[in-house]
Amino acid sequence: MSFEYSERIKSLPPYLFAQIDMKKREKLSQGVDIIDLGIGDPDIPTPEPIIKAMQKAVEKPEHHRYPSYEGMLSFREAVADFYRRRFGVSLDPTTEVITLIGSKEGIAHFPLAFVNPGDVVLCPDPAYPVYKIGTIFAGGIPYIIPLKEENGFLPDFKSIPKDVLKKAKIIWVNYPNNPTSATAKEDFYRELVNWAMEHNIIVASDLAYSEIYMGNEKPISILQIDEAKEVAIEFHSLSKTFNMTGWRIGMAVGNAELVAGLGKVKTNIDSGQFQAIQEAGITALKMPESEIQRIREIYKQRREVMVKALEDIGLEVYNSTATFYLWVKVPKGYTSAQFVSLLLDECGVVCTPGNGFGQYGEGYFRISLTLPTERLMEATERIRKLKI
Repeated sequence: MSFEYSERIKSLPPYLFAQIDMKKREKLSQGVDIIDLGIGDPDIPTPEPIIKAMQKAVEKPEHHRYPSYEGMLSFREAVADFYRRRFGVSLDPTTEVITLIGSKEGIAHFPLAFVNPGDVVLCPDPAYPVYKIGTIFAGGIPYIIPLKEENGFLPDFKSIPKDVLKKAKIIWVNYPNNPTSATAKEDFYRELVNWAMEHNIIVASDLAYSEIYMGNEKPISILQIDEAKEVAIEFHSLSKTFNMTGWRIGMAVGNAELVAGLGKVKTNIDSGQFQAIQEAGITALKMPESEIQRIREIYKQRREVMVKALEDIGLEVYNSTATFYLWVKVPKGYTSAQFVSLLLDECGVVCTPGNGFGQYGEGYFRISLTLPTERLMEATERIRKLKI
């Protein structure tokens, strides 16, 4: 007996990181010592106070029952307090904050609340694949907005045709950006908010990397812009900031109607996040700045060493001081996929091809700085032997 996938599944591109995992497993089965610079999964352990908070919380019988769909009020209050301290943004934890089972879950589900079949969602390219995938699942049509290096990898949303704007419901933005590591300043967000209000378009901001920066200039939240709450919802996560990728805990904040719409989806799809994890998340959100700075310093040191080594080899790295990614141009004569395959086959080094994030990622590849410096240096020595 055979079964056929639905049209929505057949229309999806292969999920990038699943493909990489398959190739990596093949090499591992051959006994190759793989250095994995592909997926952005922090190698630094979750801070000990968070682990201890989880150990205590998991023993509480009240956490063993179904959680609330919108999340514990105490967790949402901690999120609001974090936004107040970090961004100077005031949030009502009862209406403007919702708990997520990781920000990926919220990003994937959000279009279901506001996109009808045939509606347009404005998706940057290159970008986190889930913006486009969530759109397709909702029956929407992704309209690609190129992110080009000459524009600082910022979208030219004013270039979007009028007929597209009439059908557009959402625009996705993500700064600090994955995969390019680009950042956006206040004037960009102010212009975006005014434009979105003019065209009645929802701004969905992915701020997962706000705390991974190496300079003195802190990334900002779109909600710091006057009137942003009229049009914006922001997705955030504890994954990158506190090395909690496997814990699956995040939040969405902003416009109460947008938050409520996402909540309506969640009540029908999931049963909320395990409350013990939310309690540990409260501890994370209250961690002293010194602990977060300690993590930043590790990434800063890795970035500086890695950029110098890659440039000595002759590779061109995009100049940025945010995220734990490097966005690197492939050498002449190779496509993104060809060069990444060469690195895996000849060096045992896993990187992510730029075109895996969209057509405008062609010509680049992404390196994740989520391994100890010694392994990063070993990777560059292997690449050096290619004599590219």
